[in-house]
Amino acid sequence: MHFLLSLSHGFSSGDSIWMWAILCAQIVSIAIIAERVVALFLNRKANQKKLAKSLADDIKAGQLDKALKKSIQLSKSEPLGTVAAAGIQATMDMGGKEEIQLKMDEVLMEEASRVEKRIGFLAMFANVATLLGLLGTITGLIHAFAGIGTANPVEKATILSQGISLAMNTTAYGLIVAVPALIMYAILQNRATRLSDDLNKAALNLFIQLGYHYEPVPVKKQRS
Repeated sequence: MHFLLSLSHGFSSGDSIWMWAILCAQIVSIAIIAERVVALFLNRKANQKKLAKSLADDIKAGQLDKALKKSIQLSKSEPLGTVAAAGIQATMDMGGKEEIQLKMDEVLMEEASRVEKRIGFLAMFANVATLLGLLGTITGLIHAFAGIGTANPVEKATILSQGISLAMNTTAYGLIVAVPALIMYAILQNRATRLSDDLNKAALNLFIQLGYHYEPVPVKKQRS
């Protein structure tokens, strides 16, 4: 309780600009964490490899029209649907393996950017909060030592201790903001990597299956 009171006193001190700056970093960090937790843990599941099996069965049976319809329907809720639709459509358009792979890779890159967006800012805000805390401590100490230069000798110890206490609050608050942000950065980055790997493996499985339906473009044109 005393620590919280000390922090609240730090916001009302003359050097509170650093405390308010750290508070802004904390608010933005919390907003990013909340949004990414919902996006990566609640709205996304690492089940893309399982979903790929139903599409792979239709592809093996040569029912590309059916697989395309399924993938389009699946794309409304799962990223694999978008990737599969791009690959299947390229196959039906008589594209070669390179075209199929390029189409699927393009969508995979877009999905990877969606998964990882804004996560890197957490590490930045953690570093910013720490540096702001140190900066606030240094400026606070400068003011504290400057204040005792003209103070009564009896009051010097009191003024110095109060000034140091207020200055150290900024470092403490900066670390309070930085530590959770770094922890959540690691957790969210690990989750994003897991989701990307799951999607890449599912997409690779579908690409292999689509390869069985590949024929050189001139042969397909000749048949058509």
